[in-house]
Amino acid sequence: MGHIPYGYKIENGCAVIDEENADKIRKLYSNYLTGMALAKAASEAGIDTYHGTAKRMMENRHYLGDDFYPAIIDKEIFESATAERIKRAGKLGRLNYKRVIKPSVVPTYFHLAAAAQHYDDPRLQAEYIYSLIESEAV
Repeated sequence: MGHIPYGYKIENGCAVIDEENADKIRKLYSNYLTGMALAKAASEAGIDTYHGTAKRMMENRHYLGDDFYPAIIDKEIFESATAERIKRAGKLGRLNYKRVIKPSVVPTYFHLAAAAQHYDDPRLQAEYIYSLIESEAV
C-alpha cells in the first residue's frame, strides 16, 4: 500500500481515523471556508505545511470516505471548499486553462521555375533548386 493520508492510521490492516489529526483536517477545511489562505488555514489548524501541500490535502477525496478509508468530512464541506478554491483561483487568474493556439500554416505547395542546370555536388544542387522557387501556391 502507498502513502496513508494525513488523519488516518492503519490498525490490523485497516484504515482508521486518527482523531487528533482528523480534527486538524476538519479545522483546515473550516479555516479555509472562513476566508483564510491555504497555508494560513493549515497553520492555524496545527498542520505545518506549505500552500501546495495544503491544497493537495483539501483535494484528497479519501476524506469523503471510500472502500478503505472512513469519512472525515462530509461531501457538502468538500464541495464547498472545492468551489471556493476554484473561485479564488479564477479571481487570481490561476485556473491554468491552456490557451488554444492555432497551428501556424506551413505552405506545402510551391511554384518552381523549370530546372535548367544540374550540379554533381548535392549542396549546390539544393541551393539551385531552392533558388527556383518563384512563389507559394495559395
